[in-house]
Amino acid sequence: MTKMHADEREIPVVLVRNLIDDQFPHWCELALARVTSSGTDNAIFRLGSDLAVRLPRVESAISHIAKECRWLPVLAAHLPLATPVPVAQGRATAEYPWPWYVYQWLTGQDVAQTPSLDMVHLARDLAGWIRALHRCDTTGAPLAGAGNFGRGLPLTDTDRDARTRACIAQCADLGLLAYTRAMELWQKAIATPAWSTAGVWVHGDLTATNLLCQSGRLSAVIDFGGLAVGDPAVDLLPAWNMGDVTSRHAFRDAMQVDDATWLRGQAWALSVAVIELPYYLHSNPAMVAAAKRTIAQVLA
Repeated sequence: MTKMHADEREIPVVLVRNLIDDQFPHWCELALARVTSSGTDNAIFRLGSDLAVRLPRVESAISHIAKECRWLPVLAAHLPLATPVPVAQGRATAEYPWPWYVYQWLTGQDVAQTPSLDMVHLARDLAGWIRALHRCDTTGAPLAGAGNFGRGLPLTDTDRDARTRACIAQCADLGLLAYTRAMELWQKAIATPAWSTAGVWVHGDLTATNLLCQSGRLSAVIDFGGLAVGDPAVDLLPAWNMGDVTSRHAFRDAMQVDDATWLRGQAWALSVAVIELPYYLHSNPAMVAAAKRTIAQVLA
C-alpha cells in the first residue's frame, strides 16, 4: 500500500488480529480482512459479517474518531439514514500506541462504486439528510476549526484562504486547472457575504466514498471526521463532486439555499479539491481522479 502521509503508521492485518484476539477474545474466531478504501486517515478491516474495525493511520485522526463516538449516538436518532454505530473501544498497546474502535458493519456499496444510480433521486435523498443534520441541536457541540480540518469556517479564514490560493497556483503549474478562472471564482466567493446566523451541524466531507447505497437508493452516511458546527455551505460539496448538471439543480432545489450560500459551497468544492489534488497526486489515484472531476465541474 502506498504511503500517503509522512507520519503514517503501517497497520498490517496481523497487527489487527493480535489486537482483537488479545482484547476481545470472544471475537477471535471471526474472519478478518482489510477493506479496500481511498480513505486517508484510518485503516478499515471487516471482522466477521457484522463488524468493522477502524484504526487511525495518523495521530491527528485519533480525536476525530473519539468525536464520532461521542456525538453519533446523539445525532443518529434524528437522521433519516444509517450512521456508523460504535460498539467497542480498543486500548493502546506497545504494538499500536493509539485507541482504536469497533463499529457495526453497514451493508451497502459506496456511490463511487455503484453504477447506474439515479443521481437525481440520490441528490434529493442526500439533501433531505443534510437538512435534517442542519436542524439538530448544537448544544455543547464542537465548533469548526483545527479539529475538523477547518470545514465550516469562513472562507476568509487566513489558513483556508492562503492554502487555497497556493494550491490553485500549484495545480495550475502542474497543468491541472486554469489559474485565472479558478482565482476569479475564489475571489468572488470570499467577497460574498459570510454565514451570519448561528452555525449548524455539518458533516464536512460529503463525498461519493462516504455515501452508501442499497438497491439503488442512498442508505447510509459514513466518516464523520469533519463533524462540527459551522457554515452549512460546506455540505454543498456533493453538488460538484458527484452527479451532473441535472442532479446539481435537483440538489439545489431540495437544499433551498440562497445565492451566497451556493457560491460559498462552490468555493468549498474548489478549495477541497485543489488542496487534495497535489498532496495525493502520487499516492491516492482514486482521490486524485475525484478531485480532477470536481475541479472540472466547479469551473465548467
